[in-house]
Amino acid sequence: MLDFLKHIFAFDPNSPLLFTQFYFWAFFAIVYALFSIFQSKKLLRNSYLLFVSLFFYYKTSGLAVLILLFITLSDFIIAKQIARNSVDWKRKIWLILSVTIDLGLLAYFKYAYFFTNLINDLFSTQFQVVDIFSMIGNELTQSNRFNVDAIVLPVGISFYIFQVISYTADVYHRRIEPVKNILDFGFYVSFFPQLVAGPIVRASEFIPQIYKPFHLSRRQFGLAVFWILNGLIKKIILSDYIAVNFIDRVFDNPLLYSGFENTMALIAYSMQVYADFSGYTDIAIGVAMTMGFYLPQNFDSPYKAKNPQEFWRRWHMSLSRWLKTYLYIPLGGNRNASFGTYFWIVTISAIALILSKSWWAFGITISIGLVVTIVGYYVPERRKKIYANLNSFITMLLGGLWHGASWNFMIWGGLNGIGMIINKLWRDMNWNFRSISLLIISIILLYIKLTNPTPIINLAFWWVIVITATTLIRTGFDKLCKSNLPIKDSTFTNRLSDIWAVTQTFIFISFTRLFFRSSSNLDPATANQEAWETATNMINQIGTKWNIAIIPEICWEYRNIFLLVIIGLIIHWLPTNFKRRYRIAFTRIPLPIMALIVCIVVFFIYQFITADLQPFIYFQF
Repeated sequence: MLDFLKHIFAFDPNSPLLFTQFYFWAFFAIVYALFSIFQSKKLLRNSYLLFVSLFFYYKTSGLAVLILLFITLSDFIIAKQIARNSVDWKRKIWLILSVTIDLGLLAYFKYAYFFTNLINDLFSTQFQVVDIFSMIGNELTQSNRFNVDAIVLPVGISFYIFQVISYTADVYHRRIEPVKNILDFGFYVSFFPQLVAGPIVRASEFIPQIYKPFHLSRRQFGLAVFWILNGLIKKIILSDYIAVNFIDRVFDNPLLYSGFENTMALIAYSMQVYADFSGYTDIAIGVAMTMGFYLPQNFDSPYKAKNPQEFWRRWHMSLSRWLKTYLYIPLGGNRNASFGTYFWIVTISAIALILSKSWWAFGITISIGLVVTIVGYYVPERRKKIYANLNSFITMLLGGLWHGASWNFMIWGGLNGIGMIINKLWRDMNWNFRSISLLIISIILLYIKLTNPTPIINLAFWWVIVITATTLIRTGFDKLCKSNLPIKDSTFTNRLSDIWAVTQTFIFISFTRLFFRSSSNLDPATANQEAWETATNMINQIGTKWNIAIIPEICWEYRNIFLLVIIGLIIHWLPTNFKRRYRIAFTRIPLPIMALIVCIVVFFIYQFITADLQPFIYFQF
């Protein structure tokens, strides 16, 4: 019995508490049974769920729960001080203190290796990363219980730190009143369904819910069950199965696989990361809904997006809103450039220099910033758009660095920022100018391809050729529509145009994920070098001439994987109204039949479970 209790209450770093474990659902069943007793008494209910959430986080990330408790207490006290003061400069000092503490902790756990390597490179020193908190733990316990030689990133730290920053900032801007009870505030910060991977919940959205009486209608219960099953299907069948049996193998050693296999691994990874992250969100929304709490939507069929900007309105929506509210708008948004804009231009240029160890990267980044700033200053009629694009680009770069201090994460964020800017410029061009510009770019790339062929130039050349061809076709059709010929732009033509826009966006986003995936799942101490080698090797394989003859054999060998990816994309691209109808239909099923369906679906899902349950991708961020 004692060993059993030790197993229940001890933290095992090799077996964190995951939504996909049977252990979690046993845990949740007990939690929910007790919740049904406390649900009518709000203070008792919220306090109970706070301690349950802290236990959940302890089982997920061990003693990092102390960091969560410290952040909770710190921001609770500081927010009260902000609200208590009426003098603006005093309020601002408290806000700066809060942000400094929060981002300081995030920077320590997430970027310690980056800053240590920076100091060593600049001053030829040999400093080693040391976990200060483990040292303190060893001193307090008078033992060597904790490993001081490596910093382990607490699960979900980026999410809950962004959440408390939004709370303190909203109190500062008088958008909300501070929470009066530390238990209620702790519950808001640590609510376990969304604690470790979002969505990032704004205080104004969630805190009013904690004071409302519990309510769960029959239809809401059915919808909660649907979201939980939907999330498990996404995670276990789509994400884990295709990752373990195909994607991980290719990314681990891309040179062993053909260009076609590397390309399919990129496409499959787009499905994996979506199924993994949105699957977690679906389960979190469903679990929270069973307790009468509603989390914000975090995904809106992102692969239906027709351009990169729309994609980021549909993908990880809570983070996109956070970045817009607390970074893009303070930088100046679409109005002007601020001190923050120029500060981040210089800072990002320095980061580019450090990560790439190339003065070219520094020079290019600084030059782009200077050129854009000068043009914005001397061309006032274009100033707002120029500054909006510059602030948008900085936001995307910092969004990339939020995932980790890696050159590849920076490239990933930068490519998305460039894609958004090019799309905005593209929309302002007429069809003739688009065609001429693409022809000129095609000729330049062809010349480079003939004189100095490289895999990346090959990829760029063929990509531009495809876009040029489709643009010329559309330009010709546009001219025919404006002529006297009996040809009119039809709904069918517009639909084809939309399909092509969605396809282009999906391919672009999938390609940028090459740099995202290469930087993931790596030891922070060696991430930069390994990630760059992986990305380079994959580009070399994809950009080198393919052996077409082996493609049918590859498709047959990985038929189950490719079929799952295709089915996943088809379901993803189904009309929103159709999906809504079958969700509503599920909620109306009689409870005994619903229970039978749940048993069948769960049995089917667990046939796909791999030997080791895969952690959610965004746990590492």
